[in-house]
Amino acid sequence: MADQELLQEPLISREEAVHLKSTTNLRTHNRLWPETGKQLRIALPMICVNLLWYSLNVVSVMFVGHLGTLALSGASLANSVANVTGSSFLLGMASALETLCGQAYGAKQYHMLGSYLQRSILVLNVTSLPVTVLWWNMGYVLRALGQNPEISVVAGEYARWMIPSLFAYAFSQPLIKFLQAQSVVLPMTLISLTTLLLHITLCWLMIFKLGFGYSGAAIALGISNWLNVALLAAYVKFSPLCNKTWTSFSREAYRDLGGFFKLAIPSAVMLCLEIWSFEGLVILSGLLPDPQLQTSTLIICLTNLELMYMVPFGLSAAVSTRVSNELGAGHPQAAKFAVTVSFVMGVLEGVAMAALLLSLLRNIDGWAFSNDARVVNYVSRCMPLLAAIVFMDSIQAILSGVARGCGWQDLGAYTNLGSFYIVGLPCAIILAFTFHFNDLGLWIGMIAGMAVKSITLCLITLFTDWDKQAMKAMGRIDSSATTNLPIQTNDSQKEDILVC
Repeated sequence: MADQELLQEPLISREEAVHLKSTTNLRTHNRLWPETGKQLRIALPMICVNLLWYSLNVVSVMFVGHLGTLALSGASLANSVANVTGSSFLLGMASALETLCGQAYGAKQYHMLGSYLQRSILVLNVTSLPVTVLWWNMGYVLRALGQNPEISVVAGEYARWMIPSLFAYAFSQPLIKFLQAQSVVLPMTLISLTTLLLHITLCWLMIFKLGFGYSGAAIALGISNWLNVALLAAYVKFSPLCNKTWTSFSREAYRDLGGFFKLAIPSAVMLCLEIWSFEGLVILSGLLPDPQLQTSTLIICLTNLELMYMVPFGLSAAVSTRVSNELGAGHPQAAKFAVTVSFVMGVLEGVAMAALLLSLLRNIDGWAFSNDARVVNYVSRCMPLLAAIVFMDSIQAILSGVARGCGWQDLGAYTNLGSFYIVGLPCAIILAFTFHFNDLGLWIGMIAGMAVKSITLCLITLFTDWDKQAMKAMGRIDSSATTNLPIQTNDSQKEDILVC
């Protein structure tokens, strides 16, 4: 804007131009570090929360692994199917709160956050009901799909004991998004750490002391997840930081369920389409010439990707919160600046993680998962492609967070559909089976899909009219509010937009 002013004032002296430019740079510099600090204060705890939550399932499977290969295979299969059919969908639906709660908090309509929280908990629990039927009959479904009968029996029993975790998840994810929208994230880290430590003790007690076997791990998982819900709910209820956003239960919270679904369903589809595409790689790897070797390699690589994704996922949560807060407050240029800062951090994080894979982990990572030299060599071969995916994961995670903060979940869903199912998976199939690139072809295909997604979201973000997004945010808040926004608040926000 300063440069445009210089062009419009031909009579300005060179000294004045230099002074004006330096003043603009100083203003940007003064905004850079506070914005970076705000995002890191959200991102770092959210990275810990995601890692600790992911560790609950990992710990359960690790304990089951000491009971034998059959128990390990069944529990792993049950976890994978449960993630595809339930957990990922609920997480996606809860992500609608990143838009709704974040924008309402920015607009200082604090009472609406409690309404959105109640609304989402109801919707997610209702959505969980048909999933319980699938989980209860998972063993029969897996056998019908041609899976090993013995493994299917173990997976089916394990899944039945995981049903309480499904409903706990329907409570915990809205609570997490509710607190995230207010940048109250450090308490969630402490709660997640407490839950994980107790979960380790519970697994040992249930499996080895009380003799529940592999079912004990699923029972412990359910108890731990509900403990997590209880601690989060207690914090929301009694913390002074939430006394404005949580007041009490109200019937008014359930009046605009249709509006919530308009964001929740695209949010779920957006996330699930990406997760399911990577799960599809595991199925495709079983059709390769050496399925045991290449499936093992693929699972190791996917595990690495899941662990490393926790970092950009935390950054994604931070930019989603910052963008939604600023748009709700009627500060479109502040939202745009938050996007710029997060994008730079995402690029730097992606470069660092890719360099870590190529320099330190390339020749040693495989040994952490397998003693088979062939598997280790295959993992090493895949590392350059894995590094490319890690880098693009960082970029697309940031841009997906921007999409959630703005309420672009429908655009995100279409982007994922085109990127992964029109480009990514077809390319992977052609390269792997037609050109016989095998597992490398699968990875190259997914890199192509992720590149299309990153470029598409980047172009959408680049050409965004941020003033229009701020007006949309206020319109969304107005249409969902149980009471009208104060006239003074609306006017001041509109003035901010016009000034920007």
